[in-house]
Amino acid sequence: MKVNIRNFFSLSIPLLIGLVIIYYQYTTLTVEEIEKIKISFVKADYFYIFLSLFIALLGFWSRAYRWKFALQHLGYKTQFRNNLMTVCISYLVNLTLPRSGEISRAALIKKYENVPFDKGFGTIIAERIIDLILFLFFVVIAFILQFNKLYGFLIKKLPLEKIIYLLIGGGVVFIIFVFVWIYAEWKMIEKLKQKLSGLIEGMMSVLKMKDKWNYLFHSFFIWFTYLLMFYVTIFSLPETSDIGFDVVIMGFIFGSLAVGFTNGGIGAYPLAIALIYSLYGIPNEVGVAFGWLVWTSQTLLTIFLGLLSYLLLPILNKK
Repeated sequence: MKVNIRNFFSLSIPLLIGLVIIYYQYTTLTVEEIEKIKISFVKADYFYIFLSLFIALLGFWSRAYRWKFALQHLGYKTQFRNNLMTVCISYLVNLTLPRSGEISRAALIKKYENVPFDKGFGTIIAERIIDLILFLFFVVIAFILQFNKLYGFLIKKLPLEKIIYLLIGGGVVFIIFVFVWIYAEWKMIEKLKQKLSGLIEGMMSVLKMKDKWNYLFHSFFIWFTYLLMFYVTIFSLPETSDIGFDVVIMGFIFGSLAVGFTNGGIGAYPLAIALIYSLYGIPNEVGVAFGWLVWTSQTLLTIFLGLLSYLLLPILNKK
């Protein structure tokens, strides 16, 4: 009963937040802006939208191919088609319950390739750690490229005195956290330490595998496809076709963060893109239109591939 209630809230709360964001965004747009968004959708060059979807397919392929190296390291030789279809299904499931796709992926590979759930899930956790490190790499690059812009924005929004107070407050909280982490014997802290130990072990296993360089190459390639499929989409609208790479990478980062904020980024993704682009003088309606173009196309692709894989997986694995 408790699990059902938890799952209900895990699904409904992010979805509700997304719907509230959509309502907020819609109500704050003028009639003229809404008309401009409609025109943007009609006049968009969909060649670049489909090009971004093709690049996304390469990302799906690479993620499935990378997985085989981790599974081989554990002694399991799986069929690539099963790897690919379980990856596609996991993306689809993540549109419902955030991060639940990883569980479904491990469960499916156990069912169709007889890989123990805990071992399959461990390889997926290792993937997530590598992905997080690479995402942070993009964040560092973006903030270096845009330091002056972000600094100027913060100074306008927050006086220097408040920034100093925030830094001091953050430092105090961090010191308290370190002392609690080291000396506290609370059950919650002990569980967190165990999970962190498991995550570190999973990450280190990547360095020990025979094909670690292939694994790391595909890890970089996956994130390259993520960035590239976002980048090529800017050419679908005349108003965004000439924006610089530094602006693109900022939109990419905040869009990626928004995906985890609600179910698949519904509502949050277009809002994040519009807010970031507004810092660079791009009109709100253009940012909103661009955000919805990217989010809608990628979500439809995810749904199509997920449902297709869900239908084909049992058919192709009939004994």
